[in-house]
Amino acid sequence: MNKYRLNPFQLLLLTSAFLAMAMFGWLANQWYGSRSIASSLDEKPAVTGNIQGKGVPSGFLTKNVISDIADEALKSVVNIDVKSQATIPDADYALPFKHFEFFFGEEMSPFKMMPRGKKQFRSFSGAGSGVIIRADGYILTNNHVIKDAEDIQVTLPDGRKLKGEVVGRDSFTDLALVKIKASNLPVAKFGKSDRVRPGDWAIAIGNPLGLDHTVTFGIVSALGRSLNDIGPNVDLIQTDAAINPGNSGGPLLNIDGEIIGLNTVMQGNAQNIGFAIPIDVARNVVEQLLADGKIARPYLGIYMQNMDEKMARSLGLPADTAGVVVAKVSPEGPAAGSDLHVGDVITRINGKPIKDGKQVQSIVRDHKPGEKINLLLNRNGSLIASEVKIGDYPSEAKQ
Repeated sequence: MNKYRLNPFQLLLLTSAFLAMAMFGWLANQWYGSRSIASSLDEKPAVTGNIQGKGVPSGFLTKNVISDIADEALKSVVNIDVKSQATIPDADYALPFKHFEFFFGEEMSPFKMMPRGKKQFRSFSGAGSGVIIRADGYILTNNHVIKDAEDIQVTLPDGRKLKGEVVGRDSFTDLALVKIKASNLPVAKFGKSDRVRPGDWAIAIGNPLGLDHTVTFGIVSALGRSLNDIGPNVDLIQTDAAINPGNSGGPLLNIDGEIIGLNTVMQGNAQNIGFAIPIDVARNVVEQLLADGKIARPYLGIYMQNMDEKMARSLGLPADTAGVVVAKVSPEGPAAGSDLHVGDVITRINGKPIKDGKQVQSIVRDHKPGEKINLLLNRNGSLIASEVKIGDYPSEAKQ
């Protein structure tokens, strides 16, 4: 029995061997386990899709995705330079927009001090961007870019400078069409703005501050923004992709290189809060401008205020009265010849209960100028039926 007894040195040696084997097994397990995890990540299928035919998975950012999109999109983005003349009466030097700046560039917005009592005329230049929408020279841009322009010069991506002519514009949506004498031009790729969601990638291209072919990258921050500088009926796309004076009329792209909006306005007292007109709105305007040279836009010619409990009580009506209050009737609008009065509450249109002003606008837009709608009014607690003929919104569009 004594022959199987281990001396202290042998016991220490055996224990060390067991510990070494255990450590080796643990290290091997860790190494093989990490290799297995890495392999599973590498083998994970990528998102399907394709960007510009380059085999890049849609929604998947790789090293050259943005640069590839920009290379393709820049072929159809132009610079627009305008020369105009401004009147400065009685030393009224206020900038045209206090809260939001349109993108002409600094050289056109500040005015020098002039003596009071005299009208002063000053020539100025501005710059914006545009998108080629037809190979025969039709370019989409913002109306404020070319408004009151006496001379328009369009610079193509290949460096050619051509004279531009305004063939149609719409101040209501701040969109315009410019024509140049050219052919076989590269045409922009249009997407669908109704598929855009907050958080989607966004790429802005334009001519900010005279720095042409500038590309910035961000996300879609929000949808459905309404700004008085554009018009309460245009729901804008908000983005944090940097846009600056000169970006107006340039495209806002998605990660597939498709135009989802037209960059239009930025918030002047913030950083990277910009807005674009949805491309679906622009597409509709372009189709009408190309076909008719003007926009058929139905309207009533009234100013509305949503009803609430406080408003109802001020009108002597029950607090739960629903509808929209007629705050003003435009003297030159189609409703001026109807039985609508200030203080009337529109409760129904063509039998549909009315909740707010947006619903009224939506119903009116579904009709054509010249058609009639039937209103049910609450006037001082009495119900009154009224018929109004829809008019055609005054447009600056021309051809």
